[in-house]
Amino acid sequence: MNKQVKFIDLGVMDYKDAWDYQQNLFDEIVEIKKKNRKNNSKSITPNYFLLVEHPNVYTLGKSGNISNLLINENQLKSKNASFYKINRGGDITYHGPGQIVGYPILDLENFFTDIHQYLRCLEETVINTLKIYGVKGERNNGKTGVWIDANTPFPKKICAMGVRASRWVTMHGFALNVNVNLEYFNNIIPCGLTNNIITSLSKELNYKDIDMNKVKEDLKNSFSKTFKSEFI
Repeated sequence: MNKQVKFIDLGVMDYKDAWDYQQNLFDEIVEIKKKNRKNNSKSITPNYFLLVEHPNVYTLGKSGNISNLLINENQLKSKNASFYKINRGGDITYHGPGQIVGYPILDLENFFTDIHQYLRCLEETVINTLKIYGVKGERNNGKTGVWIDANTPFPKKICAMGVRASRWVTMHGFALNVNVNLEYFNNIIPCGLTNNIITSLSKELNYKDIDMNKVKEDLKNSFSKTFKSEFI
């Protein structure tokens, strides 16, 4: 098993370009696994952890409902936003500047073959990162993602998650709201939940401007500890 992970900071990248980037890495790992099975060989499969910010974009998962997008094509253009139907799980969400999106492209056979455990580990990565800033992230009654005040009548979502896995290879991942403009969430029913309240790390810290590079480093360290991996 290979628990080394190559870390790549993509900076700011268009959503479709980042999706294609992910897909190429995903296909690379799947192809190695196919050859291993066909030839009864044991070539090592690589793992990747990408961090990125996207320009304004709304994405709808394969099980999502298009009615959860509350604006039309012309309104999208006026808000300088794009829209994509994509192949991850989950419903609709928003990505934009000030939000850190994490895309682990992992061969889970290098770690553990359990998708539920994988999602819990992604949540744990974010929860432990928030703890560094004195913010208590929590799980919310089996709903995927990370929340603030989860056990109150008004839980606030700070991190959305949606993944795809095939042959135990993962893509897509999580989106942590750091300094993001939360007004963009008013144009959707986030994750299809009508009572969703969306928050950010900045908002929880009285709109303090958070150092994005530091949060990236904290996420990277938390990921390494949670997955018991080594970055290369």
